[in-house]
Amino acid sequence: MASINANFLKLKAGYLFPEIGRRVKAFTDSNPEGAAKLIRCGIGDVTEPLPEAVRKAMHEGVDEQGDAATFKGYGPEQGYEFLRQAIVDNQFADLGISADEVFISDGSKCDTGNILDIFGAGNTIAVTDPVYPVYVDTNVMAGNTGEGDANGAYEGLVYLPCTAENGFVADLPKEKVDLIYLCFPNNPTGTVATREQLKAWVDYAKANDSIILFDAAYEAFIQDPEIPRSIFEIEGAKDCCLEFRSFSKNGGFTGVRCAYTVIPKSVTGSTPDGTRIPLHQLWSRRHSTKFNGASYPVQKGAAAVFSAEGKAQVSALIEGYMTNAKLLREACQTAGLTVFGGENAPYVWVACPEGVSSWDMFDKMLNEANVVITPGAGFGSAGEGYFRISAFNSRKNVEEVCKRIAAAFA
Repeated sequence: MASINANFLKLKAGYLFPEIGRRVKAFTDSNPEGAAKLIRCGIGDVTEPLPEAVRKAMHEGVDEQGDAATFKGYGPEQGYEFLRQAIVDNQFADLGISADEVFISDGSKCDTGNILDIFGAGNTIAVTDPVYPVYVDTNVMAGNTGEGDANGAYEGLVYLPCTAENGFVADLPKEKVDLIYLCFPNNPTGTVATREQLKAWVDYAKANDSIILFDAAYEAFIQDPEIPRSIFEIEGAKDCCLEFRSFSKNGGFTGVRCAYTVIPKSVTGSTPDGTRIPLHQLWSRRHSTKFNGASYPVQKGAAAVFSAEGKAQVSALIEGYMTNAKLLREACQTAGLTVFGGENAPYVWVACPEGVSSWDMFDKMLNEANVVITPGAGFGSAGEGYFRISAFNSRKNVEEVCKRIAAAFA
C-alpha cells in the first residue's frame, strides 16, 4: 500500500481563494442578474495587458526559437545571464549582490514554498498574523506544524500579531526563532515597514542566528522614497536574509510566470553537528534538480522590463493601479470605514463595521454590491474584522466599485 503525506490532512477545508471561488460560484449560479454585474476585487491578479516592450521582446524570443542558428534548448536552471545581470544592475545596484546570487523561477509563490526544501526539521518558524496563506500551508505540508485549531492557527508556529496598534508591523518575537517570514509591502494589509523597523528585524536575526525570508513581491508599488525596497538596503542583511521578488504585479506576468530569489553566498545554515553550510549552495542544488528553468521567450520579456521603454510602460501600469488604490481608499473613508494600506501597495485593508465579521462582510459585498473582496479572517485570526480590496482592475470597474461602496454604506 502506498502511504500518503498525512500532513496534508492537517490543512483546513479550503485554501482561502478556492473558498472565495466556491461562494462566488454559488452566487452566480443562483443570481444571473447579479452575476452579470459582478466585479472582482478579491484575488490579486493584474488586469492590464503586458507592456509593449515585453511583448515585443517575447515575440523576438519566439522568432529566435524558429531559427536553428538562434534556437535555445535547455537553458541554465538558475536563469540566463542576461536576465540575472539586468536584475542586479537595475534592482540591486550598490547593494553588493552579484548575478550568480540571483535564481530565476516561475513565481515567488512557488519559491516561498519550495525554499523549505533546504531547511531541516525542528526549526522554530515565525509568521505574521494576518499572513499570506502560502507561508503557513507549505509549512503544514512539510510537517513543520502540529494540528490546526478552529481559527486556523497551527501548533508549532510562532504567530506575530499585526494590528492597528502596531501599524500592522509585527513586534519582534519574545522567544528565539529560526525562520522568519516577512512580507513588505505587506500582503494582505498593504502596509510597509520603515528602515528602522527592518533594521530591528535584521539585528534580531543576527543576534539569534535566524534567517529572514523576505517577500518583496510588491516593492515596485512603494511611493515613499524613505521606505526600503529591498531588505539588502539594511546593514547586515546579507548575512541573514533571502529575498523573493516577482515580475507578476509590476510587469503583469501573472499569466506568463517569471520571478526570482536572491540568496547571498554569505547566508548560512547549520548541520546537526554545527557545521555551517551556505544556503546558496543548497538552493542551487535544489533548483538544478527540481527545476528546468523559465522559458527563453519569457526571460527575454522579463529583461525588457528593465529597458528604457519597459521602465516607462511599467511605471504607467503602477501609476494606474496606485490611482485605483487611492480611489478605493478614499471611497471607503468617505463611507465612514477605517482604512489602512493603499498608499505604498495595491491593497486596501479595511476594518469591518462594528459587529460584522470578515466573512459576513464578504457576503454583504457579494450579495448587495455584487463586488468580490477578500475576508481578512482568511489570512489568520488577527485578520478577523477586516477585509482586503485589490486595486488590480480597470479604472472603469474601480470607479463603479467606489459608487457601490458608497451605496452599500449609505
